[in-house]
Amino acid sequence: FDSLRKGKSEVVKQNHTLVLGWSDKLGSLLNQLAIANESLGGGIVVVMAEREKEDMELDIAKKEFDFRGTSVICRSGSPLILADLKKVSVSKARAVIVLAGDGNADQSDARALRTVLSLTGVKEGLRGHIVVELSDLDNEVLVKLVGGDHVETVVAHDVIGRLMIQCARQPGLAQIWEDILGFENCEFYIKRWPQLDGLQFEDVLISFPDAIPCGVKAASCGGKIILNPDDSYVLQEGDEVLVIAEDDDTYAPTALPTVKEAPFIHITRPARKPQKILLCGWRRDIDDMIVVLDAFLAHGSELWMFNDGKEAFDGGLDINRLVNISLVNREGNAVIRRHLESLPLESFDSILILADEAVEDSAIQADSRSLATLLLIRDIQAKRLPCREDMNSHGYRGSFSQGSWMGEMQQASDKSVIISEILDPRTKNLLSMSKISDYVLSNELVSMALAMVAEDRQINDVLEEFFAEEGNELHIRQADLYLREGEELSFYEVLLRARQRREIVIGYRLANAEKAVINPPGKNEQRRWSEKDVFVVIAEKE
Repeated sequence: FDSLRKGKSEVVKQNHTLVLGWSDKLGSLLNQLAIANESLGGGIVVVMAEREKEDMELDIAKKEFDFRGTSVICRSGSPLILADLKKVSVSKARAVIVLAGDGNADQSDARALRTVLSLTGVKEGLRGHIVVELSDLDNEVLVKLVGGDHVETVVAHDVIGRLMIQCARQPGLAQIWEDILGFENCEFYIKRWPQLDGLQFEDVLISFPDAIPCGVKAASCGGKIILNPDDSYVLQEGDEVLVIAEDDDTYAPTALPTVKEAPFIHITRPARKPQKILLCGWRRDIDDMIVVLDAFLAHGSELWMFNDGKEAFDGGLDINRLVNISLVNREGNAVIRRHLESLPLESFDSILILADEAVEDSAIQADSRSLATLLLIRDIQAKRLPCREDMNSHGYRGSFSQGSWMGEMQQASDKSVIISEILDPRTKNLLSMSKISDYVLSNELVSMALAMVAEDRQINDVLEEFFAEEGNELHIRQADLYLREGEELSFYEVLLRARQRREIVIGYRLANAEKAVINPPGKNEQRRWSEKDVFVVIAEKE
């Protein structure tokens, strides 16, 4: 009984998801796995960490999640001990998730490497794949070398960094990615449909009333994922279709609908304007972020770097090789008001607040600093707003009273976009309620990615395609690129117009709406559009 209570007994299960390790991401990871398994009536998740079973169960219970029929079993043990791995039926698990430990990145990745080595030594072999969360991109090669075909890696730091860059250029993308990465709304699925063999991709696009095809897993290319293929691509035997759908059992192809081919509107897309971006704080991969920003931003853009004097780039970045951006270095402390007041805060298009690397070991401490920086920047911006009295007299309709400091900050948020990197989901919820930070990117997104790759390892290839420096990515486009004010078109007609630009429309946000609709229902129903609406599309990087 004592060994049962302490979690020393064997788990006699199979086809379960096994989580090795413990971190602040575990709560949101369990939540995502529960949502993913809901349509099956629930699944089994086994968590093994070097903690007492009772403490683990208590911590999970505190989160008050609805596990929707999924049972969570905790066991005490070390992933480096083969007997402990056997105790949690590792060889019968459908997927094994290795969580990065809190603290130093290199130490955490070294431990993940040893865990993968230990997993490859399991005598009975592994039925499922291993999903490893890493902290540093440089360590990915080693883990893949050791784990071979069994391993999929998700580099948390890199995912958040690339999302921050995408959102700095197109602010609304944070909500879109949250919708697509989480299991609560629509997400990616890959499936084989033999009845579609021989069809061109332009016909495949309108074959699913309840899903949006985004690409093909091409059998002839060794199972490579091709996002946004040519219209003329013909589905071959063995090809699978990548779609965005509500669930894997909610969509199927039907007979081709009749869609009126909408005439092409010749509108030249306005040239990209140079942007002025502020990076507050420092990350160990800051040089990678600068290189990606240089590739994405228009020529003549400025990148201001505000931190406590760190100018050495660990990755050996040669700033003379930057083509589109010029760097402006400013030294100061991001939680001291007078230091921030020395910056032209009202003139930036986007401000990125990075989780402070000096206190990265403590999520709450790092978030406290980010929160202090955010509040100070918003307050300084609000004080510098022109005609503050005039704005108040015209009745500002925020969710806070006109004269309140929160109301003033919301006015300031109309002028420039602030994207905050937040480590703890609880801080994220606080910020979402106050609406003073436009977009918050948190560890929750990493948990979502881990759960998605655990459920279907092919999705990792899809995410890598989206985050690569070349190829396709998500864009938010103004409606006037596809239609005229008040024009009545079905979603399918807009989709076909976008195809003439080699884009796939996956959803839209109406002018007066807060959230975008991804994979809308009634795709063949006519509706009146406004030029102020925006469309979410998959398109080549500009």
